[in-house]
Amino acid sequence: MLYRRLYQFFMIYFLGLASLMAIKYGLQLSDYVIPGPPEIASTGLRVSGRYLLNVLNTLAVAILGHILAIVLATGIGIIGRLTAWIGSFIRVAAYNIQAYPIVAVAPIIFILLGDGLSSRLLIAAMICYFPLLLSFVGIFSEPVPEIEHFFESTRRMTWRLQIKIRAFENIHKLITVVVGSATLAMVGTIVAEFIAANAGIGYSIRIALYQSDLAKILVALFLIGICTSLYLVLLEWIGYRIRRRWAIPEGGLK
Repeated sequence: MLYRRLYQFFMIYFLGLASLMAIKYGLQLSDYVIPGPPEIASTGLRVSGRYLLNVLNTLAVAILGHILAIVLATGIGIIGRLTAWIGSFIRVAAYNIQAYPIVAVAPIIFILLGDGLSSRLLIAAMICYFPLLLSFVGIFSEPVPEIEHFFESTRRMTWRLQIKIRAFENIHKLITVVVGSATLAMVGTIVAEFIAANAGIGYSIRIALYQSDLAKILVALFLIGICTSLYLVLLEWIGYRIRRRWAIPEGGLK
């Protein structure tokens, strides 16, 4: 799984880099516009250590934001299952909030919370919670009649058991949306850092952009891709373990 994920990233990255080089040499652009391979390599050797620390800083914030989004989506999804009206209201509210671009909302967040960890964490959670919320509301609101009817007829049904049954029946969907939203958490953190933060790889990319240093940006993108791929592999492994454990519940549902 790890090697496949990294291989796919390397293939995509170097295909993109090759396309960039084709544009450079096809249009005969100078190294100031698009740096050549030797300059990219030398820049990588010079800044990769510092940039790797910045990427790890960003990844740590993205993971915290991802966890926060999962907790919020789970809580709202559980509430949204109570009645059709509440579920519909939550969906409409989520659509309206998501309609505002993060670049329009981010200045308000930075004004209220400053440019530190809390702002980056909140923006990361805001960007990745939306697909989680819609999936969780949909899954937790969808009955499993053939199983729930038994517990309702024996008067053993509780809201916790109901959530457990519906999560069990849709475990593949839950894992898929959690893994998929992880990339959005990383994107949200980088966007927050790029807009106004003072730390992380997004901040480093903003500085490189002001310096018109495309080589540094390409190095940053390479490191971002590797770290994000490793995080996705970790989530997929956790999901695989959960599926194996839930495949045959010991003692049945309780």
